[in-house]
Amino acid sequence: MRAAANGEAQAAKALPSAIRNSPFAAPADKAKKTAQDFETMFLEQTLERVFASSGTEGPLGDNGTGGAVYRSMLVKEYAGGIAKAGGVGIASQIYRELLKLQEGPHARNA
Repeated sequence: MRAAANGEAQAAKALPSAIRNSPFAAPADKAKKTAQDFETMFLEQTLERVFASSGTEGPLGDNGTGGAVYRSMLVKEYAGGIAKAGGVGIASQIYRELLKLQEGPHARNA
């Protein structure tokens, strides 16, 4: 009996996550996720330029086939960490603009 109750509790906890990831999620949630994903992509592109090296020495140099792969993975993790910590403010601006676009033309004229 207790196992069934625990199973139901776990299913109830998983339900909000399943709803958020469903195709019927609220447009505001999708807009927020899109804005955060865009900021992460922007940070990846920016950090890729920062970490691009002209030489092949050091831990981020292209030492064999693994150097470039390691550098790209490191840049992706740095960008994700920066975005989760609040980013650089791009996501909030994009989020507001996406919400305005979803409201329609009457909202843009206001």
